[in-house]
Formats: sequence, C-alpha cells, structure tokens
Amino acid sequence: MKEILRKKQTLQIRSEICKAIREFFTANDYIEVETPYLVPAPMPEAHIEAFKTDGYYLHTSPELCMKRLLCSGYERIFQICRVFRKDEKGRYHLPEFTMLEWYRTRSDYNDLMNECEQLITWLSNRLNKGVKLKFKHSLIDLKTPWDRVSLNELFQNHASIPLSEALKKEKYEITMIDEIEPILPVTRPVFIVDYPSELSPLAKPKEDNQELAERFELYIGGIELANGFSELNDPEEQRKRLERENHKRSAQGKKPYLMPEAFLNELSFMPPSAGVAMGIDRLAMLFSDSSSIEDVVSFSHTFI
Repeated sequence: MKEILRKKQTLQIRSEICKAIREFFTANDYIEVETPYLVPAPMPEAHIEAFKTDGYYLHTSPELCMKRLLCSGYERIFQICRVFRKDEKGRYHLPEFTMLEWYRTRSDYNDLMNECEQLITWLSNRLNKGVKLKFKHSLIDLKTPWDRVSLNELFQNHASIPLSEALKKEKYEITMIDEIEPILPVTRPVFIVDYPSELSPLAKPKEDNQELAERFELYIGGIELANGFSELNDPEEQRKRLERENHKRSAQGKKPYLMPEAFLNELSFMPPSAGVAMGIDRLAMLFSDSSSIEDVVSFSHTFI
C-alpha cells in the first residue's frame, strides 16, 4: 500500500510539472507543436540507436522536425513527447521516455541557459518548493545565477586522463561517468560548457575557437537534466558532420542511417537559433525526491 501511495504522489507531481511547463512556455510566447513519432530515419548519431518498425523508425528525438519548423518561419516552439532509444536502461534511463524540447530563433546557448534557470525556478515555485529543493538527503540551492564550468577544466582538475586523450582513446564516456559526474556539486545546479565540436555534431562552433561548440549540459543534484546548444545552420558543414557520424557508426559495426535530405535542404533558411532537450522523467525524479526513473512513470518495461 505504501508503494501504491508513493507512486500516486509522484505521478501527481509529474502531472503538475507538465502543466506548469506549458504555462511557462505559453507565458513566454511559445507555441506547442507536435511532430511525427514514426520517421523514415533518425538523425545519424554514432551513440544513439533507434527502434525500427515496419519500414520506419521510432524517433529518438523530435529535433529534426522541430528544426524544420524553424526553417519555415516558426520563432518559438516547444514539445513534450515520448522518445525511443534502444539499449537505454538503468537508474536514469528507459528505452521509452518523455522529452521536453524547445527552440528559439535569434538566440544562442547563453540565452537558453538563462531560460533553463527561469524554467526550473518557475517549476519549483509552482510546486511550492521555493529556492531550496530537497533531493538525495541534501538541499539544492536554486538561487540564480548558476555556475558555468568548462568541460576541459573538469577533466584537468578531476580526471585521470586529459580530455583530448580521453577522446582519442574513446574513453570519454567512461571517464565522464566514473570520474567527472560523481564530483559535480549536489547542492547547486551547474552548467558544463565548452564541449569539443567533435562531441557536438549539431552545434554551432564558438567564433573564437572552432574546436569548441556553443553547447551546455545542465546538472542538478548530480543528474544530467538537459542538453542545449546554439544551432549549426550551415548545411554543407552539417552534412559533413552527419557523414562523419555515419562513418563512426560503420566503424562500430552499426548500420548507417539515411541522410536527412529534407532537413539539410532547408537548413540554410534557419535563422540564428538555439534549442534544449530536457528529460521530463528526470525532472519528476528531482521534484519528487525519487531515486529511480521507474518511480516516476506509470509503467516501465519491468512492470509489464
């Protein structure tokens, strides 16, 4: 009975989060959009695997279609949708989960970091949590602005291997999980910035350093909550990057995906823009003080 009551409470919080998200974006002149779940092919990315079904794929993100809307003249859009990724299972991962994505024209990643701060504090106020959020036996201070730290600095100070060497030896992911994420602050949100462009195939490079991308990841309570960046809108460069991603897939023994020709053909019409993907399930974990993603969904694959 305790577990049933706890589940009901977390699902109520989840419902209130989705309602408050819609209120936030509506108040900030965004429109809510819906894009197809079934697509001819997902975005070619080396590290993400899609489910294939009856000649189509379940989308791994609404990103491609939402960016095409930016190219056609939409200025502020958001979407809450289900996304599907193979081989994702764990404390913070499910193969089917809920994503919030939003995009703004005439903006960059700095604008979207500020908007992440505004959204999280809006949600905390709507849920009557205030600026001190209890999570994992700690109090998270949500007072803004939040710290911004470079990825290279984190590797220099806390990793057993330099970032450049981790990338060269394909040890980036394991070093990030085992050595960097455990030392991130639990009592304060933090933005990690200055990701290498080779880790950011869809992000615009920094003007003063083309090897780095205008990209961030937001961690709260030690959980990766959001990934955002200034959008690359050069179709020739974007094609080269996606081709490199497919080459990586082939080298890993994975099937390359079709190139998103419609997206690439329209990309030159995209104005300077930025976008963010944020996990709804992880938001629900954060605001309900839950230890597992399965605690905040109605059913997971282990329940069926």
